[in-house]
Formats: sequence, C-alpha cells, structure tokens
Amino acid sequence: MATLLASILPAACSTSAPALLLRAFPRLRLRRPLASPPRMSSSSAAASPAPADAAGGERPTAAPFGSWRSPITADVVSGASKRLGDIALAGDGRLLWIEGRPEEKGRMVIVKEDDKPVDIIPQEFAARTLAQEYGGGAFAVQDNVVVFSNYKDQRLYKQSIGTGSLPVPLTPDYGAPDVSYADGVFDPHSSRYITVMEDRRTSSLNPTTTIVSVNLSNEPKVLISGNDFYASPRIDPTKKRMAWIEWGHPNMPWDKSELWVGYFSESGDLTERVCVAGSNPMLVESPAEPKWSPKGELFFVTDRGSGFWNIYKWVEHTNEVVPMYTLDAEFTRPLWVFGINSYDFLGKSNHIVFTYRQLGKSYLGVLDCDSGSVSLLDIPFSNLSNVVTGNDYFYIEGASGSIPTSIAKVTLDENKTKVISFSIVWSSSPDVMQYRSFFSTPEFIEFPTSSPGQKAYAYFYPPLNPMFEGLPDEKSPLLVKTHGGPTAETRGVLDLSVQYWTSRGWAFLDVNYGGSTGYGREYRERLLKKWGIVDVDDCCSCARFLVENGKVDEQRLCITGRSAGGYTTLASLAFRDTFKAGASLYGIGDITLLRAETHKFESRYMDNLVGSEGAYYERSPINFVNKFTCPVILFQGLDDKVVPPDQARKIYKALKESGLPVALVEYEGEQHGFRKAENIKFTLEQQMVFFTRTVGKFEVADDITPIKIENFD
Repeated sequence: MATLLASILPAACSTSAPALLLRAFPRLRLRRPLASPPRMSSSSAAASPAPADAAGGERPTAAPFGSWRSPITADVVSGASKRLGDIALAGDGRLLWIEGRPEEKGRMVIVKEDDKPVDIIPQEFAARTLAQEYGGGAFAVQDNVVVFSNYKDQRLYKQSIGTGSLPVPLTPDYGAPDVSYADGVFDPHSSRYITVMEDRRTSSLNPTTTIVSVNLSNEPKVLISGNDFYASPRIDPTKKRMAWIEWGHPNMPWDKSELWVGYFSESGDLTERVCVAGSNPMLVESPAEPKWSPKGELFFVTDRGSGFWNIYKWVEHTNEVVPMYTLDAEFTRPLWVFGINSYDFLGKSNHIVFTYRQLGKSYLGVLDCDSGSVSLLDIPFSNLSNVVTGNDYFYIEGASGSIPTSIAKVTLDENKTKVISFSIVWSSSPDVMQYRSFFSTPEFIEFPTSSPGQKAYAYFYPPLNPMFEGLPDEKSPLLVKTHGGPTAETRGVLDLSVQYWTSRGWAFLDVNYGGSTGYGREYRERLLKKWGIVDVDDCCSCARFLVENGKVDEQRLCITGRSAGGYTTLASLAFRDTFKAGASLYGIGDITLLRAETHKFESRYMDNLVGSEGAYYERSPINFVNKFTCPVILFQGLDDKVVPPDQARKIYKALKESGLPVALVEYEGEQHGFRKAENIKFTLEQQMVFFTRTVGKFEVADDITPIKIENFD
C-alpha cells in the first residue's frame, strides 16, 4: 500500500519527530517542532510571525487580513477529510477500519488494509450505530468474520471477509430502527456475540439499555440489566467471566461509574458478580476501558485519588485494586462514544502499549507489567487516540500540527522498547501535503482566567499564507472556536477547516476552557454548576489576552461553536460584549428545553452542569435576546435528536424580531453534526462571508453567493 510516510530505518528512531518528517518529506520546511507544540504564556512577546516567502522567492503581497486568496477552498475542505471510526485487527493481522465518506453523504464503510484498501461491506450497507445517539463500537472482528451494526435498520449483521459473501442478519427485524447495538465482542468460550443493546421501542426519550448475548437463532438474551447505562463488556479469554462498566442517572460516565466482573454458568448466564471499582461512597472515581491480559488479569483505567485517569489492575483473590502506572496525565478519554481503546496488550505478552495526554500533548509508551518498567516511544504524532496491537507491532490513530488524522503501523524491536519502523497506512486527507506551505502551526497557550491565579489553555493559529502579508499597522480578525461536549477536549492538529481561515488571513483560536478534559478531574469539574459562566469567561479571557498581546484586532473578534460549543457561543454573545459576531452550529439556546427534549444519555447531564431551576432560566440565551448586540448566523440539521431544530428556530425568530442581523440555514437529512460534503462546504463558506459582510472590513477572494441576512439586506 502507498503510504504518506516512508518506513523509518531503525537508526532514525532515535531522532526527533521533525527529523523523521524531514526524512519522509525532504522539501518540508518545519517552522516549529511538531512533537512539542510552541507555547505562549502571558509573558510572551507580542510580535507577529514573519510571513513566509512567496513562490519564486518574491516578497508576499500586502493585502488586508481576511482577503487573501488560498488554494484551501471549501470544496477542498469538504471533500478532503474522511471521518475515522473504529479500528480492529483481522485474523491475518491486517487492519480493519471504518471511514466516513463525505462524497457518499457520510456513509460509514468498513475497509480492510491490503495493497489497495478493500471495502468489506456492500454499497447498500453502512456501519454505524445510533446507540446513545453518538454511537461508536459499531463492529468487531474474529478471525475472518466481522459483525457490524447497519445504519439503515440498526440490526446486527455477520459477514465473512474476502469470500464474496453477503451480510447475514443476526438480530430480529422490528419493523423500525428502534433497537441499536454497540461495543460488542465475540465470546471465546461460546458461539455467541455479547453486546450493549439500546431498546427505544417503548420510549425514544427513555430507552432501556442492557448487555445481551446474540446468536443466529434466537432473540437477544439479556445478561445484565437494571442500571441506566452499560458499556465495555469484555470477556476473559482464559476463564468464563466478563467485565463491564455501568452507571446511572444523574451521573455521566466520567462523573461516577462502576466496574463489575461476573462469572458465567454452564448455561451462559451471569451468576456471581463482584464490583471491582466505583462502589465505595467515600471514593469518587470513574473507571473505564476494562481489558483482560493474556494471563487472565483484569486491567482498567480509573481516576481514583489523584483525579487523573491512570492504569490499574484488579487482584482477584484479595479484591484489591493496585496502580500500574501513575502520572498526572489522562490515559483515556470521556466515554462519549463506545469502543475507546487507549491501550492494549502486545500479542500474548504482558506488555501494554498505552497513550496519555498531558498539558496539550499526547505521549506513547510501553509498560512491562512484570517489571513495571516504562519505555516512551518517539513517533511524529503529537495527538494520539485508539490503538490495536499485534505481536511486535501495533496500529495507532494519530495526528499533529502538520499531519492530518491518520493511522500508522508501528513496529518495535525484540525488547519492545524502541520503534524500528513507522508508516502511515491511512489518512483522512491523503492529498493534504500539497498545501503544506499554507499550514499555520498551532501554538499552545496558557492564559490567565478571570479567577485570580488560575490558568486555562488553548491553541492559537496565526494567519499564514506564503503569497500574502497583512497591511502595515493592521491586526488580523480572530475566530474563536468553542468545542462541544462540553466535557471534551480540542487538540492542536492539522484540520483543513482551520487552515481555511488562517490561509485567508484570519487568526484562529481553539479554547480548552475550564471543564475540558485532558487536564484531570479538578480542571474538568470547574464547570460543575457553572456551565455558561466558566466556559464563557475563559473564551472571552483568551480573546482579550490575544488583543492585549497585540496579536489580533479587538474590533473584529468573532466566535463559533457546535452543539454545546454553540451554547457557549450564544451565551458569550448574550451575556458578554467581547465578540462582534457569532455562528452557532446546532447549538443550544434554551437549556430548559434541551433537558426536556434531549436523548436519555444526556437527559440529566445538565443537572450537574447547571444546578438550580433558576440557573436554567438565567443561563438560557433565548430568555435574554435583548442582551444580544451583534449579528448571528445559525446552522441546524432537521433530523437532530440531540439538539432539536426548535432550538435554532426560537433563537432566529427572537433575534429577527429584535432587529439584529440574523440568518438561519437548515439541512434536511442531517443529524447532530453535518456529514454531507455539500453541507460542510456551504456552512464553511457562509460563515466566512457572514463575518466578512458584518464585521470584516474586507472583500473575500472567493466567489461566494451570500444568503440573505435578516435586518441587514
């Protein structure tokens, strides 16, 4: 298979990440090390980066920020980036992955690694589950057999790989896609498939979630029930027992969850059960990612004590939990989707390949569980997520400031302590490097918040285009992005939707406000009872920090966000006067209405984030339309069940009646997040031209037909 990065020779593995990239891309000129993003603190100098030389060695043309011509068009952005879903290894050691294709209206396809990647499932199928709305864990593989959730009917199907056979349904046809399955595994002791099942037949707002066993001939058989949510059923390959995670309202899985182990009887039922972690009322923790070692020992990640998700092991005969590797770092991510795989055992050995996040950067290592020794590995990714392993190699999802989301194959030496080869086998944007001279590298920022002595974090992307530079004495406009969740983390990686802005002369700021993950429980819990306050303050503080450091134009500060980030955007516009215009993508305007209408998984989420009934009213932007003072554009999918379309429509109607410039774009067939290439393109272009027309003071170089802005056109 053609790769983006050539395999690295053993001698190269001791070099730095920039050296690795320079060897793979000889013409790539690195401005900053990729493995360690630059940091800007409150004492940083205010000087702007010098513009790169234009093609042919000519000086860049001076032109207003925002008006620069760029080859990174909205067509390029919408068509270039494929989504990456789950990954797994087939029986022959080859990689399987799910990729979402914008050109196929977001269809999620299972693909197998080969000399040329091969689609596994037929054209009329798509591997995507709607369990908990966000899905994940949509397929599993054993030898050459794959079981997957089909998007259209949500049934489980079984298919042999490479035989030309068609998918065979495993679960009943209930007449409507009201039963979903996720996070399944093959039972090594029996010919059955064990999976999380969400049943919405009785109630779509309050479905029943269980863990069930599935075979070819019968209805799914319930193994575990009674709690609100279940995840990660994992079976010990050496004994007849299973571990799983469960939690109940009002908690989210990162607030408080429990890890259980149950023992199978001869009939396949679970009889004796023991709670391994999470039941002690004096110890708040959220265990996740249970895994059985080849020896039959149970490992998992939890945040007991320190507040950081670290790796632990269960000692069965004493029912004790012991730490395996402790660090003020996060070894997993919040369970928004099923199928997270932040660590794994190397083949049949007792070595764990792990990833963790610490102060805005990912690290990769190998833990020898027998000796306790740890070896950190050097590869060109600064952001890492899921990993699957073979005997002396593994595949890992990663990215960096100049490498888009990719999957790399990494081979280790015989001691499993050093990398001897690294090659990228899949890329979300395989043609992206032709634009590398236009890439703005993210700068990791620590900035002071409104609370004395407290800091928060962000990634700042300065405007960059080798053909242009700003006018003398002009500061660039700034677009602030507020991530969704809100219990989530933005990461400083190559994203063409960011480079679309920076290559046109905009500065871009991606904020990890208080409440974000990646910085431990204490940081995560800054948002408890203060959603709409801490996140808003931090986004405003960071924008002002850049203004005070001479980086951006105070009169051209704009803000955008999706979902919960859309709420932070609307709240910033309603309750602060920092920004001059905003864009909300399927954002929340009425958190009281959201609590009543949203799906079960998040139906009690706001209780911890908001608090009292009075706070629900006081922090809903829809109730304070009179406080909005600047233009707003809204984008909404009409099939969205997480944030129903009424949210956007209510804000639009109220702002229109108040006389403010406002526009609303609605998309048929889109859910919570836009997947169709044409809609991704249209959203990006209309945000750009909306901000340009209302606050920009420049003309865009692109030929974009603007939509009508009420109270403006």
